[in-house]
Amino acid sequence: MIAKLKGVLDDAGPDWAVIDVSGVGYLVHCSTKTLAALGEKGEACTLYTDLQVSENDMRLLGFAAASERDWFRLLTQVQGVGSKVALAILSALSANELRDACAAGDAASVARAQGVGPKLAGRIVNELKDKAGALPAGEIGASQSVGTATGGASSAAVSALQNLGFKPAIAAQAVARAQGELGEEASESDLIRVALKKAAG
Repeated sequence: MIAKLKGVLDDAGPDWAVIDVSGVGYLVHCSTKTLAALGEKGEACTLYTDLQVSENDMRLLGFAAASERDWFRLLTQVQGVGSKVALAILSALSANELRDACAAGDAASVARAQGVGPKLAGRIVNELKDKAGALPAGEIGASQSVGTATGGASSAAVSALQNLGFKPAIAAQAVARAQGELGEEASESDLIRVALKKAAG
């Protein structure tokens, strides 16, 4: 099983990246927070991975932090949560926020993720409540100030930049830099304003 990739970011999309490892390109599906932490094309990067094999598909998932991978594995153990939904949750919430939400029984925070309704969010929180304290939360790409980003505002800002024509990896990186400059409590509009300048520059 592939547990980790260390190489160069070759390409990226809304929820995937291609990592060039000694001339071999690995397609990995990632959360927006992990994509933002990868940096620019051509830069060296490391991803922790999880390989999922089904009857009709083989999919490699990539994570900027081992703690994010641990939470992904926990999430996919919940009935009704596949890899796509788990990545959506990890795009909306940092590992710390997810841990706190589960520990507090805060289903509303989990329901912020795209494709997660109140019923599924409640099931996730109920099933993972007792396990929340057992895993370290950790932060993704601390040097990028991405892990502490406010899920809703940062995700919405990334989406807004993509709607304006910026590539997903560029949009995510610009928002991550804006978040680092403005702080954790920055509003969506402020994030978009600063991220636009950074993406254009």
